[in-house]
Amino acid sequence: MRLTAAWTRLSTLVVIGLLLGSLNRPVAAQDVTTGEATATVLAGLQVIAFQDLQFGELLQGVSKTMPNTDDDSSGIFQILGAPSRGISIYMAMPAYLSLPDGSDRLNISFSTTDATVDTTVATPSTVVAGDGWIDQNPYNMAAPYVIGTAGQTNIYLGGKVTPSIDQAAGDYAGDIIVSVAYNGN
Repeated sequence: MRLTAAWTRLSTLVVIGLLLGSLNRPVAAQDVTTGEATATVLAGLQVIAFQDLQFGELLQGVSKTMPNTDDDSSGIFQILGAPSRGISIYMAMPAYLSLPDGSDRLNISFSTTDATVDTTVATPSTVVAGDGWIDQNPYNMAAPYVIGTAGQTNIYLGGKVTPSIDQAAGDYAGDIIVSVAYNGN
């Protein structure tokens, strides 16, 4: 009998200990909540060859330079996208222009100051330093460019053609490729 009484007292003490221990803890009920993940996708970039780089009529053996500030003849590329977002620009420049049948080539070159990037979308001749980046190197467009606050940035491009003294007559053309991507800035 003594053993049973001891077990009863021990059992009672264990139950009392458990009860006293649970008094110090708050009573918890199950709870569930729902949050959500959100994201805003910015407008995609669009690049438009708005105006071709035009050298006009040339004489054999006489070079002609077209500045990036010529409103009527400099090349103009429009970049449309999310306002004030950082972009990277890459330009692939032709080494020559050619006749449609490829029978002759006309040398074209670009200096390290033949591109201007303008966030105000002014005309090429009116762009000032506060409007963007003047006289950039079209082979290495490395500045921290952005889309203008109106959602557009323009690139104005100049260059130089050098016909040979026996350059074949005809209409020459070559592709200028402009690639643009958001850079996360």
